[in-house]
Parts: sequence; C-alpha cells; structure tokens
Amino acid sequence: MGSNATTSYKQLKEDFVSNLSGGPVSEINYVTAVGPVAFVLWSILQSRQSFFKPYTPLSFLIDFLLNVTAILLALTLYANTPLLLCGLILAPAILVYALPPNPVASKKKPKLPPNAQQARKSSGALGVLSTKPFLTTYRGSMLVVTCLAILAVDFRLFPRRFAKVETWGTSLMDVGVGSFVFSAGVVAARPVLKERAEGRSIPLFQRLLYSMRHSLPLLVLGVIRLLSVKGLDYAEHVTEYGVHWNFFFTLGFLPPFVALFQAVLNFIPSYAALATMLGVGYQVVLETTSLKAFILTAPRTDIFSMNREGICSFVGYLAIFLAGQDTGMYVLPRSINPRSGTSNSAQRSTLLLTMTVWTAIWTALYFFSTNYTYGLGMDVSRRLANLPYVLWITAFNSAQLLACCVIESVFFPSFYQAADAKSEQEAYETATSRVFRAYNRNGLAVFLLANLLTGLVNMTVPTLDVGPSVTMGILVGYAAVVTTVAVALDAWNISIKL
Repeated sequence: MGSNATTSYKQLKEDFVSNLSGGPVSEINYVTAVGPVAFVLWSILQSRQSFFKPYTPLSFLIDFLLNVTAILLALTLYANTPLLLCGLILAPAILVYALPPNPVASKKKPKLPPNAQQARKSSGALGVLSTKPFLTTYRGSMLVVTCLAILAVDFRLFPRRFAKVETWGTSLMDVGVGSFVFSAGVVAARPVLKERAEGRSIPLFQRLLYSMRHSLPLLVLGVIRLLSVKGLDYAEHVTEYGVHWNFFFTLGFLPPFVALFQAVLNFIPSYAALATMLGVGYQVVLETTSLKAFILTAPRTDIFSMNREGICSFVGYLAIFLAGQDTGMYVLPRSINPRSGTSNSAQRSTLLLTMTVWTAIWTALYFFSTNYTYGLGMDVSRRLANLPYVLWITAFNSAQLLACCVIESVFFPSFYQAADAKSEQEAYETATSRVFRAYNRNGLAVFLLANLLTGLVNMTVPTLDVGPSVTMGILVGYAAVVTTVAVALDAWNISIKL
C-alpha cells in the first residue's frame, strides 16, 4: 500500500512539474522585468548613497531582498501582478533618487588622473578585455532566477504556466535552460578574443584537448545526476531530455563541438551567421524528414530513441551557444573599435547602439519565424530546440543584456573613465551587487548546490501538500542558504571551476 502511494505521488509530481502550453511571451517579459527594476533601486542606493560600501550585514540583507527575494516574489505571490511589484519597487527608488546624494559617495567616484600614462605604469595597464559590471549583473541575475525556479516549480504556489512546456509553447523555465547556454557562449568568447589580440592561433587538436578538459567535469556531473535520480527513484519527466540524458550532458558536449566550429570560421567569419545557418538547417531537417515525428512519437526501443530529445535538441542548443559567443565578441572587448581613438563616452554609445541593433535583428527574426500573418507561423518548442526557440532565447537574452547595460550607463558611467587596472577594479566592485558577483563567480558550483538542495527538499517535504506560508518559508530559507554560501565563497576568495 505504501509503495503504491509513493508511486502515485511520484507520478503526480512528474505530471505536475510539466506544463502543457506555457504562457504568452509578454507575460514572461513582465515577470523577468522585476529583476532589472529591483536592480535600479540597488543602483540608486549605491550610486547616490554608497549604501553597499562598506558591505555590512545590513548591506547583505538589503542586497538579498532586492536581488533575490524580489525575483522570488515575482515567481510566486506576485506572479499574476508583476507590474504591481515593479511599481512597489520603483516607488522607493524614486524617493531615494530625490534625496540629496551622499557627499562621501560622490567623492569615491574614480576620476581620470591628470597623468593617465603614469597611472597605468604604477597600477597596472588596462588589458584588451575588461570585466564589465553589466555582464556580471546579467549572468548573476540569470543564475538567481534559475536556482529559484528549479525548486519553486515543485510547489503549487508556482504557476503552472511558468513550468516547462510539454512540447509546444513558451514558459519561464524554458527561458532558463536556453539562457544558461547563451550566457556560457558569451563567456566563451573571452579566450577567442585573447587569441586574436595576441595574434596567435591554437591548432585544432590542441583546442579539442583543451575543450575536453572543460567537458569532463560536466559529463561526470551528468553521470552522477543520472545515477542519483535512478537510484533514489526521484521524480523526472522523461520527455524533457530522455531516459538517461540530462542538462549536464548537453553542457558537457558543447565545448568540443564549438572547438570544431572554430575551423568553419575560416570560411564563415561570423558566429551569428553560423548560429543562424545551423538553426535554419536543423529546422529544414525537422520539416522535410521524419525527424520531428521520431522525436515526438517514436517508441523508446534503444539507447538513441530513449534519449532522442536530449541528443537531437543538442543542435539547437549549439546554435544558441554560438549566438551567445557572437554577442560576447562585441560585448567583451574594452573598445569595439580600439583604433578609432574615440572617447570612452563615444565608445559606450557605440556599444549601446550595436547591442540595440542586434537585439532588434534577433527580435525581428523571431517575429517573422513565428507570426502567422507576416511570417512562417512556426511554434516554439524547447523539447525540439527548434529555430523559433533558438531565436526566442537569443532575442530575450540580447534584450536582457541591453537593459543591464543601460542601467549601468545611467548610474555608473565612471567605470569607463578608469585609467588603470586598480581603479577599474574598484569601479567594478562599486557598480556590481555582491550577491550577483558571488553567483557569477562560482555559477556552476552554486547551480550544483541548488540542485542538491532541491533534491533534499523534495525527498523530505511533500511539496504538493504545503500551503503558501510554508512554501514561502521554505523557498526564502533555501534562497538564503544558496546565497550565503555563494557570498561566503566570494568573501574567502574561493573560485570553484568545474
């Protein structure tokens, strides 16, 4: 009797965590807008009042409430009224902005020294690449949303339309997996840019060996997750990736395939073009062969058919990764055109314009691929990782990056006036949330911790049976633990590279 009850509860959980059709893209945009709006309040507190410098326990509490709890509220209690939550956050932001600025904060703004050349010699010259605050904000906030959603989805307070769809449609959690891959692609542009700056080229075989060193830990994590899920009889939805495949396998196989695509750049010198061609080619195969029917309806008779969703969707995730890498190629460099001799403000304007244009391009491509009146009328499918899904994820993340860049440009323009490495590091720490820095620094390790805690909660708490108050207590406690560990690792200067 007890075994049957456990089995039925497991089946109920499997059905519960998968939504059938998702929600409209506009609603997802409203919900995800809460994060940038909360960061606006954080930016006002920091830029005008220097509230988070020094970083005290009170600073950590406010940082946690603004950049973690506000996002959690948008996923749960305010899921149906995200614009109201945005208004509640903007009201104190306007009030704080209206207050006279803290004179100490204005004195701390880094200024360009009279002898910039001497400053570079004494404090360290600026490199070709810089760690830009808005990238840390973007990646940190994306990781926060991901870590919160993977546990929140198991509770009834989390709207079903935010859960991953079965086959067709869009949802908040469908954005999460694609955004994780896109952001990894943005960061992957850094070694490529360093190679180009140094005028060297790594042979293909050496590049493959280097990529495999990065892949191995992820593949090991994938095997560990597979064994633990099967061994503990943990609830899982087979149509997400397959019987044995999981997201760690997708992440693990990306680096060697990206290394192979480096050779193609000799003929097609654009990651965006490669991503588009790969997405279009994959979509053509889906539409002109029986591959789509095989992925959606074939019986699971062998190892390939058992994991067909994860294996076939890998093509789409590879396209998303390449699109992210293309974004990194113009976002990561200190100057888009270092030989132009233009001022920092002009370079900044050029970057904003470039990001705006690319966001518009990806958005237009997504519109024409999905619109039934003016376009191809195709449906988004995270399960297939088809062309509309690739374009949706790329457009969404490009817009998120642009929003973070605009906020930084408004409140922390002094970062781009730094004349040496030391002053730039100080400006970077001023312009970034400690919480976001911590999540960004050990992103994969924090994500792994969140997965372990999610499994622990699910094995000890009947998540489908608890009420709203207990749900919020568990989720806030879980978020506090993950965030505290991340910030502690950052404070101890520990970087865990997986």
